[in-house]
Amino acid sequence: MRDFINDKIKRIKPSGIRRLFDIASEIPDVISLGVGEPDFETPWHIREEGIYSLHKGRTFYTSNSGLLELRSEIAAFMSRKYGLNYDPKNEIIVTVGGSEAIDIALRAVLDPGDEVVYPEPCFVSYEPCILLSDGVPVPIELYPGTEFRLTPEQLEAAVTPRTKALLISYPNNPTGAVMDRRDLEKLVPVILKHDLLVISDEIYSELSYKERHVSIASLPGMRERTIVINGFSKSFAMTGWRLGFVCAPEGIAEYMLKVHQFGIMSAPTMSQYAAVSAMRSGDKDIDIMRESYNQRRRFLMECFREIRLPCFEPYGAFYAFPDISEFGMDSENFCEELLKAEKVAVVPGSAFGACGSRHVRISYAYSIEELKEAMSRIARFVKERRRTRRSPGRAV
Repeated sequence: MRDFINDKIKRIKPSGIRRLFDIASEIPDVISLGVGEPDFETPWHIREEGIYSLHKGRTFYTSNSGLLELRSEIAAFMSRKYGLNYDPKNEIIVTVGGSEAIDIALRAVLDPGDEVVYPEPCFVSYEPCILLSDGVPVPIELYPGTEFRLTPEQLEAAVTPRTKALLISYPNNPTGAVMDRRDLEKLVPVILKHDLLVISDEIYSELSYKERHVSIASLPGMRERTIVINGFSKSFAMTGWRLGFVCAPEGIAEYMLKVHQFGIMSAPTMSQYAAVSAMRSGDKDIDIMRESYNQRRRFLMECFREIRLPCFEPYGAFYAFPDISEFGMDSENFCEELLKAEKVAVVPGSAFGACGSRHVRISYAYSIEELKEAMSRIARFVKERRRTRRSPGRAV
C-alpha cells in the first residue's frame, strides 16, 4: 500500500509526543504532565452561548471568513490588548484552531524551495507544515544561556537568498520563553534588510507572567509584513471547540482565505457563537486562569531548586523545560525510565527539535495536587539516578 502514499508524507516523522503517551495510556495510576491543555473547564458564559446557539437552530455554515460579529470582536480584542488594528471584513479569518491558521499561512505564501527560518525548540507542527507546503525548514537552535530568545545575529546567520519567512512563537512552547519589546525590536532591522515575511504564532499571548505581551506586528514597519496567529484554546480553555484566528494585511489574507475556503469551508458555527462571548466578556476569566498558572509556575520552579534540577525560568505559556543532561541519557530514555520507575509522563525535549534532546517538557496546566505528587515522584527518581551514577562499581 505504501506505493500509493505521497513520498513527502512518508518522509515526515510521526509526532515525538504520541509514542510515549500511547505507552502511558496502558499503565495504571500514571500522572501525566504532558498534554498542553488547560485543566479549566470552558467558562460557563462561553458554554452557555454555544448551547443557546444550538437551541436557536444556528447550525448552518457561516461565511468562509467566519461570523462578522466574531471577527469584529476579535478586531476589538487585538486593538485593546496589543494596539493592533485590523479590518474585520477582510483582514481576519476564523480558523479551525491555531493549527489550521499556521497551515494556511504557509500554504498561501510558500513556493517550492522557499526557506522558512524558525527558532528551535518549537511547536511540533512547524517543520511538518513547512514540508507539506513544499518549503524548506531551517531551524535556528536556541539555548538556556540566551533564555531561548532569538538574537538578530542568529537570524542574520540563518538567512539565505532563498529565505522567504521567519516563523516565531512567543511565549514559547515548549520552553516558556518570552521576548519583550526590546528583544523584538532588535530583529526588525534584519527582517527589513532581507525583506522577510513574519508568521507570528501568539497562541499563548495572554499567558505571560513577567510583563504584558508585545506582538511583533505592533512595531514600526511590521504590521504590513506580519501574519499574526492566535486562538481560543489556551487563553479561554476552549481546546475542544477547535477555534483559532489569523490577522493579516488584506493582500495576504485574501490568499489565505482561498486555501481555507476550499479545504475547510468555515469553522464550526456553534464554536463561533461561543467565541463571541469569550471575546466580549472573557477578560476576567483570562486573569483568573493566568494567576492560577503563575502560582503553579512558581511552585514548580521552587521544586526544581530543591531537587537541584537546572531549569530556565519560564515567563510564559504553561511549560517548564528542565535540563536532564547530568543523567547521561537523552530525553526519550529519561522519559521512558521515569515512566517505568515512577509512573510520571513528561515529554521528551527531542520532540521539539534536536537541540531539545537534553531537556524534557513538563506542563503545569494541572492542579497543584497533581503537581505536588508528580514532583515528589520526580524528586525520588532524580535522587535514585544520582545515587546509582555515583555508586562504586556502577557505570557512570
